Amino acid sequence: MRLFCCIFALLLAGAVFAQDYPRRPVRFVVPLPPGGSPDLMARTIATGLSGSWPQQIVVDNRPGANHNLAAELVARSAPDGYTWLLTTDNILVVNPHLHKLTFDPFRDFAPVMQIAQFQFLMVVHPSLPARSVQELVTLAKAKPGALNYGSSGNGSPQHLGAAMLQYFAGIQMHHIPYKGAAPAINDLLPGRIQVWIGAANSLLPHVREGKLQLLAAAGSRRSPLLPDVPTIAESGYPGYALDIWVGITMPAKSPPGIIAKVNADVARVLNTQEIRARLAPQGVEVVTGTPQALAKLIHDDHARWGKIIAQAGIKGD
Repeated sequence: MRLFCCIFALLLAGAVFAQDYPRRPVRFVVPLPPGGSPDLMARTIATGLSGSWPQQIVVDNRPGANHNLAAELVARSAPDGYTWLLTTDNILVVNPHLHKLTFDPFRDFAPVMQIAQFQFLMVVHPSLPARSVQELVTLAKAKPGALNYGSSGNGSPQHLGAAMLQYFAGIQMHHIPYKGAAPAINDLLPGRIQVWIGAANSLLPHVREGKLQLLAAAGSRRSPLLPDVPTIAESGYPGYALDIWVGITMPAKSPPGIIAKVNADVARVLNTQEIRARLAPQGVEVVTGTPQALAKLIHDDHARWGKIIAQAGIKGD
C-alpha cells in the first residue's frame, strides 16, 4: 500500500509539474546555421507556441562537428525539459557509424516526436548529356571517376545519397565535400561539379529557370510537388531511399509529463492547415507522432544506415 501511495504521489507531482510547464524560457538547440529547412522548422514551432505558452522558445543555432556539437550540448544538459534538440536524422542514425562520439544515441536522449520529412531531389548540370538516372549511370560507367558530385560534408545526406547510388548502380564518381550546401550549389550552377542530391527547396528555383536538370526524386516515394517525376528506385534501383527526417529529443530522463505536453502542443502547431500549406511548397512534409514512434524510427534507421555505410565503404572525416 505504501509503495502504491509513493508511486501515485510521484505521478501526481509529475502531472502538476507538466501542467505548470514552462515556467522559464526553453532553449531549442539547432545543429545547423540559420536559414535552412531544419532551422525553419524550429522557428515555426517557436513562433507557433508563443501564442499559447507563457514563456519564450529561444532558438539557439549551434552548427559544427557534423551536428555533433549541438547533440553533445543537449546530451549534457539537465533533464528538466528546458533544453530541446532539433534532431536531424544523421545525428543518431548515421554519425554513430562514421565518427567517435562523446554521447550514446540511444541512452543519452529522450525521443519526443518526429516533426517533418524533407524531400530530396537528384539534379545534374544541364551540360551533362543525361536526362534520366539511367542515362547518368551509363555516362558514369563509360567514364569511371570522371564525374564530380558534391556534398555538404562527409556523412551528410548528400554524400550518403550519392554514395548509395554508386553502390546500387555499380558506378564510381568523385566526391567533393563542401562546408555546407550553399557553396556546393554555387559550384554546381556553373558546372564545376556535375551531380547533386539535395533538398528540394534549394534546387527547384534553379530547375524552373533551366539552370539545373532534374532527374529524379530521392525519397522512397514521389514528391508531392513533382508527382510526374520518378524516384531513383523507380528508375531501376529498387530499395534506394533517401528519406530525410527531423525530430525533437531532450536529454535522457526528462520528465515524461513534459515530453507528453511538448508532443501534444507541437503537433497542434504543426498540423494546422496554414502551417502545412506554408511548408509544403518548400519540400517540407509535416510528420508528427508519438515518442515511441520516433524511438522505433531511430532504431530502424540506425540499423539500415549501418548496413549501407558498411557495404558502400562510406567513411567519415
